Amino acid sequence: MKTRMTSACAAIFLLGSLALSTAGEPPKAKAGSPEFERMKSLVGTWQGKTDMGNGPIDVTVRYRLLAAGSVLEERVFEGTPNEMVTMYYDKDGKLALTHYCMLGNRPAMALKSSDANSIQFDFDGSCCSIDPQKEAHMHALYLRFDDADTITTSCKALMEGKAMPEHSTTFKRVKATEANAK
Repeated sequence: MKTRMTSACAAIFLLGSLALSTAGEPPKAKAGSPEFERMKSLVGTWQGKTDMGNGPIDVTVRYRLLAAGSVLEERVFEGTPNEMVTMYYDKDGKLALTHYCMLGNRPAMALKSSDANSIQFDFDGSCCSIDPQKEAHMHALYLRFDDADTITTSCKALMEGKAMPEHSTTFKRVKATEANAK
């Protein structure tokens, strides 16, 4: 038993050493689906204003690439108790997402449709244990690329199986000089 533990620890140490020895090298990004490649253009900080029924609020969204460019992370309400993270990735060659929600669940969505200016996702019940008729969750997401520095998003939430009113938000890219001034 001690020999197995020692061997396992040595293997973990060796893998960690290999990872650290290549840490300074830029990762070789694997090309993704056309939709994922389009999503990569969002890397950076975006700001908008939305009204979810309680008056307008300012919203900042940050996108960053992770895992050698194979995952795009989206953070909204960063640094607050309601912070949410959405991870975009290719699943079997098709864009998908997992949304880690302030509602305490993590709905998955798959690409429903796309064109040159938009990407639409819909709930993927095969990936999570959410019962759409009983559990409140984000059920669909629509993203429109208005221009290189403007996007509009809209999400559909279900509560007790009923669609809630959708609220679209237009976001503007924060230029590097603006982000550094803050």
